[in-house]
Amino acid sequence: MSSLERILQIPSDTISLTATLHEPTCTTGKTRVKYPLVVICHGFIGSRIGVNRLFVKAARELASHGFGVLRFDYGGCGESDGDYGAGGLDVLLAQTRDVLDHVFTLEQVDQERVFLLGHSLGGAVSVLTASQDKRIHSLILWAPVARPFDDIVRIVGEKEYKEALSYGKTDHLGYGLEKRFFQSLGTALPLRQAKQFEGDVLILHGNRDDVIAVDAMFHYERELHLRRRGSCETEVVVGGDHTFSSADSYKRLIASTKSWLNRLVEKETVAV
Repeated sequence: MSSLERILQIPSDTISLTATLHEPTCTTGKTRVKYPLVVICHGFIGSRIGVNRLFVKAARELASHGFGVLRFDYGGCGESDGDYGAGGLDVLLAQTRDVLDHVFTLEQVDQERVFLLGHSLGGAVSVLTASQDKRIHSLILWAPVARPFDDIVRIVGEKEYKEALSYGKTDHLGYGLEKRFFQSLGTALPLRQAKQFEGDVLILHGNRDDVIAVDAMFHYERELHLRRRGSCETEVVVGGDHTFSSADSYKRLIASTKSWLNRLVEKETVAV
């Protein structure tokens, strides 16, 4: 099954977010049918392309199996307008909601089957979003951040963090991260919020991840199993680093993701 790709500009506050929509060519006779859609949320100072084209490859693979995919750049990342480090995590959450608002206006999208897929910090953002947005029934987390403040400060480094506190801003790889950005991370508690999400969750994490340790997956799993509703499946991707860069780990990642999505859609179809 082939797919169509087009660029979208999604308004969010005063800026425009650039997105790529992958549409599967779903047809029944001459009538197009609605398709389930996966929205990909990239990680810290990332982009909708992903390291080693992770999100491009995943989107095209999923679209070839009947899923629509929308991958977008947060403000100040990739091709989107804005300044990434000027706002806090609340800005990332607002931008995610704006993208979802746009998604739910698309005529061909099955509104009961919109999935959030978050990688790294995008995983934490996805958890926080889904815990508040009842339109999202299912989550996929790839190597998700569990403790945003601790994880991002460790990645950025203590020196740059203290610089932001002292001078209001620090330069990290060309991104101006402001004091407010770090302060917002300290109030974000995705592990606690995860228990408010009542849908199904799939978590995949590489055992060779030296950016966000695989322990994060087990922390999420423990919290999610305390819920009264919703399933949680986890898998350690053997040989996988933080961006699943080896051919074998990517193959395992996308195969498990597709299998879980297909089982979910089939279950819902039977239930209907």
